[in-house]
Amino acid sequence: MKHLFDVDVISKACERGSCACGDESLDESATLTEAIQQHYTAVAERGATDCPDPSCCGDVSQIYSGDELDTVTPAAAGASAGCGNPVGVADARPGETVIDLGSGGGIDCFLAAQAVGDEGHVYGVDMTHAMVALARENAGKLDARNVTFLLGQIEAAPRPDASADLVISNCVIALAPDKDLVFQEIFRLLRPGGRFVISDLVSTEELPEEVRRDAAEWVACIGGADLFSTYMERIEKAGFGRVEVLSDVPYGDDSTAGARPGQIRSVTVRAFKPEA
Repeated sequence: MKHLFDVDVISKACERGSCACGDESLDESATLTEAIQQHYTAVAERGATDCPDPSCCGDVSQIYSGDELDTVTPAAAGASAGCGNPVGVADARPGETVIDLGSGGGIDCFLAAQAVGDEGHVYGVDMTHAMVALARENAGKLDARNVTFLLGQIEAAPRPDASADLVISNCVIALAPDKDLVFQEIFRLLRPGGRFVISDLVSTEELPEEVRRDAAEWVACIGGADLFSTYMERIEKAGFGRVEVLSDVPYGDDSTAGARPGQIRSVTVRAFKPEA
């Protein structure tokens, strides 16, 4: 992947409490993929108990209920960098197969695993070695035998065609430079009649070019946020039908770089792959 941005200090993202935070600086030769991996490796290594500032790691209690958080490890909660709770509205059913694209420390996988039960299975896919290692460690602590974590790209998940009833993702597609390819991959993974439920960041207006070329804004999930209309068009172009916006709320505050208050939105979208 080409170098797409002007190198900056990743910790800018922490100053706003966006996504998750590390305290590292980017190598000036880093590609976008390397920058994201570097940042989320730091998030995984910090873990929940090592985070010195709750505002930096994010207040997951604003996204997940106390009952949900009680069922996962502190490390899984602490490594969460989501902007929504897709599992909470996905209606995952016993026996279903779920794929989580960009699974991080595993929080959404573990919640989905409870819904699908022993007869179902959840596959988490993440491109960061440290996150996959953390998620597997969390799975061991929870004795979550119906969850498997795989190293891979969300644009090319290591799972067969038509192998999932449900695909979820939480504030990850905003990080992808080729979002059309991601939605095509989700379409490939789903069985006919299957669905996705995705929480992600979008923008109501075009972001300034300097924001889109800023590494810190990309890893904060802001720089890559699509126009909302463009995001919905990508979903329909990939072949999905019955597209619904399940939630749409403001994300960030006045300090969200390059955006006016309310411009960046956290949305949760559901859509279905046609039966035939």
